Amino acid sequence: ISPNGLTTVNCGSNLTYTITPNSCYQILDVLVDGVSQGAISTYTFTNVTAAHTISASFSQLTYGITASAGSNGSITPNGLTTVNCGTNQSYSIQANLGFNIQDVIVDGISQGAISTYTFTNVTATHTINAVFNSASLSITASAGANGSISPSGVQVVTPGSNLQFTIQANSCFQISDVLVDGISQGAI
Repeated sequence: ISPNGLTTVNCGSNLTYTITPNSCYQILDVLVDGVSQGAISTYTFTNVTAAHTISASFSQLTYGITASAGSNGSITPNGLTTVNCGTNQSYSIQANLGFNIQDVIVDGISQGAISTYTFTNVTATHTINAVFNSASLSITASAGANGSISPSGVQVVTPGSNLQFTIQANSCFQISDVLVDGISQGAI
C-alpha cells in the first residue's frame, strides 16, 4: 500500500492510497477505519477532518490444471488439481499392459509419447490429456532347409495374446531342433 505507514495530512486535504499485490497474489480486502471496502486497488480520503486507518490484505492466486487420460492408461494426478501461483506440478503417464502412450497433449499442443510432464512456474490454468494406442509386437518365424514353419515370416501380435506355430519336416527328414529367441526347445 502506498503511501505506507503514518502519513500527516492538512485538515481539508485529500489523500489517495494505491494498493498493489505482489506477483502471484491478489487483493483480498481493504479496510478503511475497520470497514471492508472490498478488493479495491485505490482509495481516496477526501476533505480529511479526522484521523483514519487503512489496511490491505492479500491472498495467493491459484490455478487449476485439468488432467485426463483416454482408455487403456492413466495419468497421475487425475482430474482437477489446484496449484499455487508460481509453483510446479508434475504428472506421470502410464499405459496399461498391451498399450503404448500415443501422445500427451498440453494446452492443445502435442508433446509426443512422453511418460512425465512438469508445469513449471504456473501462472495460468492448463490442461493435460494422455492418449493411448495398442502396442504390437512382432515374431519372425523361419525354417531351415527340408522343412517348414507355419505361419512364416513376420507376424504382428498384441502383447498378452497367443500365437501358435506348426513345424513340419519334409518327407525323409525329421525335426532336429526349434530355437525360440536363440534358445533350444528340442525337436518339437
